[in-house]
Amino acid sequence: MNKQFKALAIAGAIFMAFAGAGTAYAAKGDVGNDLARYQGYNGVYATNDKFSLVQIGGTYGGTLINQDTYASQVAAAKSRGLRVHTYIWYGVGASLVNAKAGLDYYLPRVITPKGSIVALDYEDGASSDVAANTDAIIYGMQRIAQAGYTPVYYSYKPYTLAHVDYKRILKSFPNSLWIAAYPDYQVRGVPDYNWFPVMPGVAIWQFTSTHAAGGLDGNVDLLGITDNGYTKQPTQSVKPAMPVAQSNNDSDYSQTAVFRPSTTVNVRTGMGTGYQITGTLSQGDAIIYNHVYIRNSIVWAQYESYTGTRYAALGVMGGESYGSRSTNYSAPVTHTYYTVRSGDSWWAIANKYGISMYTLAANNGKSINTTIYPGQSLMIR
Repeated sequence: MNKQFKALAIAGAIFMAFAGAGTAYAAKGDVGNDLARYQGYNGVYATNDKFSLVQIGGTYGGTLINQDTYASQVAAAKSRGLRVHTYIWYGVGASLVNAKAGLDYYLPRVITPKGSIVALDYEDGASSDVAANTDAIIYGMQRIAQAGYTPVYYSYKPYTLAHVDYKRILKSFPNSLWIAAYPDYQVRGVPDYNWFPVMPGVAIWQFTSTHAAGGLDGNVDLLGITDNGYTKQPTQSVKPAMPVAQSNNDSDYSQTAVFRPSTTVNVRTGMGTGYQITGTLSQGDAIIYNHVYIRNSIVWAQYESYTGTRYAALGVMGGESYGSRSTNYSAPVTHTYYTVRSGDSWWAIANKYGISMYTLAANNGKSINTTIYPGQSLMIR
């Protein structure tokens, strides 16, 4: 079997496996790009692009950061005759509270057509709790569907396998995955199906981060999903979104819980042992804690404020209450730094530490287009 015929056969098998014998839509097999602010206000395009997915902004651990290029890139892509869709950076980890806040903010600001794709970009910030990560993703996709758009999950295959139960996603939203997998970093305008990330439910494959134009992600629509909002509408049913945890006595810290002043809560450690403590806070408003730690027999609750990550001492493990304690009581926060060496790049350093190069650049107040120099210190996390 020659190489060209082999590639065509693999592509055909993929289409048949996922699409079955349904109607063929115009978008099936089309190539397109995805854009963020790094491609400028008008975007960057390859000559064979038929669709575009444009970043509106995102939530980074509860911090909302807009992409001021969103509206102009959508307009520019439409002017080229592309089918334009939206994606949201979804760095919520397992926090349903952060997920809700991000979707409450961004969904009303989507300007691509009803029925079009709104994807959740989940490639950084996952917690160690796979079930809770997946809950946050499904919650977000339910919200997207309820708003009248086509929900899609985006990430890399290894990251997905490590942090997400993607089969649960597919039970609620069949054929809703947008998965990245590259054979190399050579400029390429068409996918090499020998490198397809074999897993069920892939609707869009991001086959390169160096598309024909270079410095541009390239994607292929395997099932015709990018027609949604244009020549067809999504047909999947919408299920009610799961409620965000609001219990005053929530013993399951795989999800975010809300504690109110003078509330007795049950803290469960990773070993499943329960300790009852009294969390009396000095402020009248609820404090949203996203993690609970036990250090040196003291129970600490981590939360986010406008000044950054903070900690409140809730009580002594198995002992007496600490009583009233200001939420400004802080524990030291440590960061990981890296010294740039000759030959380093944003991508190489980020890959070494298992994070996104975009997150690495943002952590240092820069973009991936900023030049870095040997001897320079970068904060990893």
